[in-house]
Amino acid sequence: MMKIAIAGASGRMGRMLIETVLATDDAELVGALDREDSPALGHDAGAFLGRETGVNITADLDVALANAQYLIDFTRPEGTLAHLAAAEKHGVKMIVGTTGFSEADKARLAAGAERVAVVFAPNMSVGVNATFKLLEVAAKILNTGYDIEIIEAHHRHKVDAPSGTALRMGEVVADALGRDLKECAIYGREGVTGERDPSTIGFATVRGGDIVGDHTVLFAGIGERIEITHKSSSRLSYAQGSLRAARFLAQHNTGLFDMQDVLGLR
Repeated sequence: MMKIAIAGASGRMGRMLIETVLATDDAELVGALDREDSPALGHDAGAFLGRETGVNITADLDVALANAQYLIDFTRPEGTLAHLAAAEKHGVKMIVGTTGFSEADKARLAAGAERVAVVFAPNMSVGVNATFKLLEVAAKILNTGYDIEIIEAHHRHKVDAPSGTALRMGEVVADALGRDLKECAIYGREGVTGERDPSTIGFATVRGGDIVGDHTVLFAGIGERIEITHKSSSRLSYAQGSLRAARFLAQHNTGLFDMQDVLGLR
């Protein structure tokens, strides 16, 4: 039985994670963590489902992690790094789906993974990670004569752009082409931009409504175009992927992994 704590317990993703853990035979909810200003503090983590779990939402990291083997975290970079320090203290493995990390933040995650095992992925969906593999293959085949654009759309509440998933798609494609995304990415166009540089990878961002997450990578050639698209209609796929990552970490005490490792796609 996997003993799991959830960070951001009253948020949209947090609630989906709680619901999924409660519905999973080999998982047990043992901790629910939220911000100190959350109105949900002190309430049962399953209250939104009309269920009593015996686990109350708390802002106390020591309480939330006291009985946990795993912490699943889809919050914000500053919160995740604070949680990482507590996870190191308690020997709790982490599944991190947070996006918007700086390079320094990622280095901190890597350092933490030397003490506790971490799966860190910008998208925990099995389908999205299969898409990453398809993009790697496509980029190697379509390596000349095709302009590459990445279009992503998310709900109005998302605070970072482009999405972590879109950036990872760009990295996969750039790596397959022998490029550095930092040097070839174009994140916006306005005014007289001149002709498109064929070595660049463009990004376009849409924010609106309740879009869970849509991503398309467009390979535009002369006389044809190829589009590889993934669309999420529910956060359930992210939650299910997170539990798959937890099962993977049962075999590891330390180390930094991603969903490609979890799914054996490396």
